[in-house]
Order: sequence, then structure tokens, then C-alpha cells
Amino acid sequence: MELFENIVNTLNELIWATPSFFPFIIVLLLGYGIFITIKLGFVQVRRFTHGLRVVTGYYDDPNDDGDVNHFQALSTALSATVGIGNIAGVALAIHYGGPGALFWMWVTAILGMAVKYTECTLAVHFRTKNNDGTVSGGPMYYIERGLGARWKWLAVTFAVAAVICSFLTGNAVQANSVADTVNTIFNVPYAITGLITASIVAVVIIGGIKRIGAVTARLTPLMAILYVFGALVILLMNYDQILPSLGFIVSSAFSPEAGAYGIGSGAIMTTLVWGIRRGLFSNEAGQGSAPIAHAAAKTDEPVREGVVALLEPFIDTLVICTMTGLVIIITGVWDVKHPSAIALNSADTVVVVDEPFGVNGDDTSLYVENGIAINGQLTRFGVSVDTIYVNTDQTELFTGRISAPNIGDGQIAYLATGPESRQVFGNVIENGASLTSYAFDQGLAPLIPGGRYLVTICVILFGISTSISWSYYGERSIHYLFGDGSVLYYRVVYVIMHFIGAILSLTMVWAIGDIALGAMTIPNIIGLFFLSGVVSKLSVDYFKRMKL
Repeated sequence: MELFENIVNTLNELIWATPSFFPFIIVLLLGYGIFITIKLGFVQVRRFTHGLRVVTGYYDDPNDDGDVNHFQALSTALSATVGIGNIAGVALAIHYGGPGALFWMWVTAILGMAVKYTECTLAVHFRTKNNDGTVSGGPMYYIERGLGARWKWLAVTFAVAAVICSFLTGNAVQANSVADTVNTIFNVPYAITGLITASIVAVVIIGGIKRIGAVTARLTPLMAILYVFGALVILLMNYDQILPSLGFIVSSAFSPEAGAYGIGSGAIMTTLVWGIRRGLFSNEAGQGSAPIAHAAAKTDEPVREGVVALLEPFIDTLVICTMTGLVIIITGVWDVKHPSAIALNSADTVVVVDEPFGVNGDDTSLYVENGIAINGQLTRFGVSVDTIYVNTDQTELFTGRISAPNIGDGQIAYLATGPESRQVFGNVIENGASLTSYAFDQGLAPLIPGGRYLVTICVILFGISTSISWSYYGERSIHYLFGDGSVLYYRVVYVIMHFIGAILSLTMVWAIGDIALGAMTIPNIIGLFFLSGVVSKLSVDYFKRMKL
């Protein structure tokens, strides 16, 4: 496990490096976003209303090629983007980059609207019709068909990365966030939650894109309305703090300060990178996943689907992520400790022993007297737990020892008193979806108790719907690589990976997901750059014919 963690950290640093130079992938994303925005004449602004008109069904024609209508294609793509990234991703960005990271998420969204317009227009333009009447499209197709056979290696690279990313970013991360939230709120074991959600995902994905489109078209609006309504209530109750909080976000983006418990590093590069990487995870602009869903839209006009796609970063990041970030900042939960159960069988809970005990100095247990660790510390998400209790109400101090096989970073701890004592209690810094749950709980408390349960329901719905949609992305990619016979095997592995994601460390799962995210984004952006001229011609022709 230690070797595996070192490999993951090295790869993560290689792709998202922050120490002394501007990360290549950040240059690629921001550079292309600026380039295509200018080249297309700020299409995300000028054609926004046309996208709204298309998605309402005004231009729908059931006789057009494709598998789903514009709204279902948007719902499928949104169900993969509006999800854990909006709940857990924003919290992660604030935890590691500080409140200013949200500003850089906005930047990725504004530029990402033009990027998504480009990739989804190309996806429909270069899609192919399969033997069974369905269609396939996405970066692997527009790279190979648009740039020629000599670029097939880049298309294959993308497809391989997309398969890996579907297992991790779109699947394991979702399962992990659901399991982590359910464990925090209801103390349900990670494995039980993973087994249940994996079974639900398996039932839906067997039906293919038409069942996926039908489910997400119903599920996405429901969960988005539920989540947005809860956030909107909190913001209206604290309307006087909205503008100051927005100002705090902007100022923190350029002059970040580390929080009291190490929230954010205080370094502008760290804030920028965490904002962009979580923004990319949230709206997926430039990643190349959404074009796979939009390629299935019933339309003979590629640009028409492109204007639908540009709505996604706006809805996902500029609206929903902003609401999440404001709730976290206004309620003040982002830089304070919260009472919580501390699962000792979680890899995010680490025992650090400064001085081993025992006659031979070989006892690596952490000894605790009256709630205070005397030879080290118990940490959760890298922050020390000051006082350790044995009950939820924190009325009984813990005295005893907490042991681990080989103490070190990432080692899972457990109480030596037996399997019935796999957790303790204390005040901890929360991260991910659990932090957002506390924000809603705190924000809705004056009105109704149990706001965290609303977030828990949304996390479950978001996580499951995202996993369902991402299975289609990976499925189309594996189909491109190996044909029809590979799809069934892919689905089996996908369901297994969902369960595995639920029981792994939150920190580790997100780190692996970020690696796959970068590996998928790089070949797609390269292809988009060389095909920008095609998009420009398609756009000019379409808007001229439509007299827009």
C-alpha cells in the first residue's frame, strides 16, 4: 500500500505539480479556453439564449439520427457533471486551496462554456452509426476522423484514459463520497453502502444509453431542484452576507491566507491549481466526457447540440458550485472543527507515534489518558484530534491505546480492545461531502433541524446518477477500442470498481481520479486545438442559415 501511495502521489505531482512552475495541464486548459473563446467570438455569451431555446425542444425532430433528444442528452451529461463535484468537490477545493479556489472554478466555467461547445459540436459532426442503429461519438472519433489515420494513436490514448477515468473519476469517487457521507451521518459501514449502490448502478447500466437517458432525465432535475432549494433557503436567510462572501472569495484568489487549522496553504499557486482541478472535475469542460453523451443526441445539426452543451458549465459551476461555496463560507464551517465519529478503519484516519512504548521500544500503539494522546497524535484529514471520547455526546473521555500494524502515514488504526471498538469520537476538520453536510446542517438549523440529511439524500442521488452516466462514457470508449464483445466485460468490472471505490480512502480515491482526469484531458485538448478551424466553419455556416 505504501508503494502504491508513492506511485499515486508521484503521478499526481507530475500532472498537477504546484511547487515551482505552472502545471502543464493548467496552461493547456486555460490557454485553449482563452484561444477558442476569442476565435468563436465569445460564443458562450452570444449564443447562450439560443441554447436555452434548443433544450426546450423547439427544434426536436424524432426522425433525426441519434438515440436521445436534446434534453435527455443534456440531462445525461449534467447528471455526470452536476453531482459529487458540486457537493464534495467544492469542499475539497476550499479545504486545500482556501475560499479563493472558488474564483478559479468560475474561470474554468466561463472559458469551459466555449470549450464544451467546441467538443460537443465536433462529437455530433464526426459521430458514426453502429450496426444496431445506435450512434457513437466523442473525442476518439473526432480525433481519428477529423485529423486522419496518422492521429489514431492520440484517439486510442484518449479512449484508454477514458476507460480508466470512468472506473475512477466517474465511478469510484462517486461511490466513495456516498459511502463516506452515509458513514458520517448514519454510521453505516462503507462496504454495506458500496454493495447497495453498486447493485443499483448494475441494474440501470444493463439497459444501455436509452435507459440511462430515461433515468437521468427524471432524476437530474429532481435532485438539482432539491439541492438548489436547500442552498437558496440558506442564502436568503443570510442575504446580507452574500456580497461580503463573494468579495472574500475574489480577494482570497489573489492573496490567499491559510486558515486556523491549515485550511488552504496561503500560496496563490495552490489556490489556483485546486480551483481549476476541482472546476474541471465539476463541469468536465475539456475533459472529453460530455461529448460522448451529446454525440447520441437526435439532431442533424452539430452546432445545435454545441449550444446545448455550453449551458452545462454555467448550470454546474457558476450556479450550483457557487451556491455550495457560499453556504460553506457563510456558515463558517470550513475552518472550524466539528463533533464527529472517527472511523479507525478509514485510511483518512492516521495514528502518528512520536515515541514507541514497550520494553524493547517495539510497541507502536498510541496511548491515550483521559482523552489526551501522550506519545503522539490521532489525525483526521491531516489535522490532529485534540480530545478523544468514547461516545457521541462526548461526555466520557477515552483511556486506552490505539494500535496499528506499522505506524506511518496512511496506516489504518484500530483499537486494541476488540472489533467492537472500531471508532472513537472527537472534534475534527471535515472534508468533502461531509463538510458540505455540516454547512447545510448549520445553515438550516434556525428553520428546520437535520439539514445534513438533505445533503445526504442529494449525495446519494448525485453519486448514483453520475456513476450511471459515466458507465456510458467508458462503455463507448471500450467499444471503440475492442468492439461490441468488450462491453459486457466492461460493465462487470465497472460495478466491481464502484464497490472498491466505496471502501478506499477518500484522499486516495480523489488523487487517483485526478490522475485519470489529467490523462484524459491532455489528448482531448490537443485534438480540439487542431480541429478549431472545423468548429469555426460549422458555426459560421449554421448561424448564417438560421439567421441568428
